[in-house]
Order: sequence, then C-alpha cells, then structure tokens
Amino acid sequence: MSKLDKLPVYQRLDPSGMLQHLHQFPEQCERAWNSSLKLSLPQDYAKVGKIIISGMGGSAIGGEFMHRIATLENRLPVWIHRDYGLPPFVDKDTLLIFSSYSGNTEETISSFTESLKTEAKKLVLTAGGILRELAEREGFPILPIDYRAPPRVAFPYGFVSLLGVFNILGLIRDKSDNMKEVLQVLKTVSNNINETVPLASNPAKQLATELHSHLAVVYGAGLLSEVAQRWKAQLNENSKVWAFYEILPELDHNAVVGYQLPAEIRRGTMVVLLHSSLLHPRVSIRYRLTAEILAKEAVKHQTVEATGKSALAQMIGLVLLGDYVSFYLAILNGVDPTQVAPIDYLKSRLAEF
Repeated sequence: MSKLDKLPVYQRLDPSGMLQHLHQFPEQCERAWNSSLKLSLPQDYAKVGKIIISGMGGSAIGGEFMHRIATLENRLPVWIHRDYGLPPFVDKDTLLIFSSYSGNTEETISSFTESLKTEAKKLVLTAGGILRELAEREGFPILPIDYRAPPRVAFPYGFVSLLGVFNILGLIRDKSDNMKEVLQVLKTVSNNINETVPLASNPAKQLATELHSHLAVVYGAGLLSEVAQRWKAQLNENSKVWAFYEILPELDHNAVVGYQLPAEIRRGTMVVLLHSSLLHPRVSIRYRLTAEILAKEAVKHQTVEATGKSALAQMIGLVLLGDYVSFYLAILNGVDPTQVAPIDYLKSRLAEF
C-alpha cells in the first residue's frame, strides 16, 4: 500500500492541520465572495484609471490573479507591487490595495506609509497586525480576513475577496454566475483528489508520486500563467522542494534549448504542463510540440488539463489541485507541510537590523 493511502501518516506528518485547510478551500471561496460583496466603499473608488496591489508571497498571489482577470477582459491596468515603497506613477486616479494577511509584512507597511504622501484612493485587505492599526487610524476602508491560517492557505481570501471588490466597483464583468461554477468545480475536484481517494484513482496523489525526488518545473500560459506561479510557490513552501515555473509561448524561445544539459538535471527533472481549452489555438499547438521536445530529450513530463467552462473556474480548480499535489509531495518527503523555518529565520534576522 502506498504511503499516501495510509491515513494515520497524515496525522503524524501534518500536526498543524494543513489538510483541514484544503478541505475548507471551497467554503473559504464562498465566504470570501459573500463577505467582499458586503463591503461599503466610497463611490469615487470606481472612478480610477489604474489599480496597484501591494503585497508579498501568499498575500500577493491573489493580486496576480486579479491582474490576469482584468487582462482577459481588457479592463483597466492592474499592477502588482512586490517591493518597498511605491511605483512612481501613483496619482489621484490610482486605487492602492494593500494586501497582507498578517498585517506585519514590512514591504507592504513601507508601501502603505509611502502612500500617505499621495492622493491615491486606498483599501486594506488583512487579518490584523500593524497594517490594520494604521488603516484604522487613517480611516481607510478595510476588508478583514477572518480565517486563521498560514497566508498561503488563505488564498481564497487573497483572491476571491479582491474579485468581489472589483465586482462591486464595476471594474470587471459580473462574476456571480462564474462563482457558482467555481464552487461546483471545487466540489468535484475535492471529491476526486482528497486523501480518502486511493492512489490508483487519485490524480493528485499520482502526480505527487511522479514528482517525488525530481526537480519540479511547472509550465503555464495565458490564464494559467499565475496558476503555474502558484504551483511553484506551493511546492516550495509545502513540499520543501526546489521548483520553478515558466510561461508559454516565451519558453519556446529559450528554455527548450536548455533541456540537454546538465544531463544529471535533465534526468532528475519533471515538467508539469498546465493546459486550458481556452488558450489561443497556436499556444495549444506549442504545448504539444514542447512535449515532443521534452520526450526527445527524455525529460519526464505530464500535461494536466483544467476543468470547468469559465476562465475563473479553470484557474481556481487548478489551484486546488496544485495545493493537494504539494501536500501529498510533502507527505512523501516526510515533512510538515505547514512549517516554513527559513522564512521565520529571515524575519527574525531582519528584525535585528
């Protein structure tokens, strides 16, 4: 019997309850959506020319997804700021959104402090901390996160909450019907890949097994570009492994030439190609041809198809699949998927300066 089919193993290696957070992912999405629609914002927040979302790590990936949704709809530009300070083009026609689950992310606090010198409109998304205190003191709108978990686990609040804000401001097309489909897709995905489904019929367990002891490289394109980025980060943090992501069609202009060497890395690499039926037809052809080149170089690879009709359902459905894959790979590696000791070390050392 596979290690992944021995349920007591999860209790031993997952003392912090990462698995329970995965179970609650669909509910998180529903709660985040409903909560965000109740937020009251000034009317002039809808009259902006650009949006800048400031955040880091698991608190920023939701902004990346919002950038993609806005891009797909050819709406106003959404810029993700993963740094200290602010971009120089912030002005009175800018909506600044500060996203920090803990509320103590120093880069985001730096951006917030810098924003006080501007006339930009401001909104804070957080579970508390210094950022919430500052926002309350300044009287800025706050969208609270009422879910206790590591920041990366609160992805539905980091993304779906933003989706709701954009929705009520009329900055994107109404996503109410799409969200209904999202919840249906998530229920199906969860039923097919949760820990009670045996390896023989569980695609997430199977993919984790293929990735075990390999360098993981995740490919995405278009609406799945940020999904590939999310997979990479989850493999890093949950599975404690090296992982990278690349984007089509760009990688066909460089990465494909590098499959040959070093031979040791080629033999120890596993490429996951995330594919959507909604991609440009020429990009889909590139997926097939890229897989052919990988096969010629004897590089392990597997294509994973998104499920659902809408871009939103396909994106979020694949996020949940990737989260489960990274969790199962953590179990195979014999590590606690929740703990992120190097990040904790960095934060403690930075505090000394």
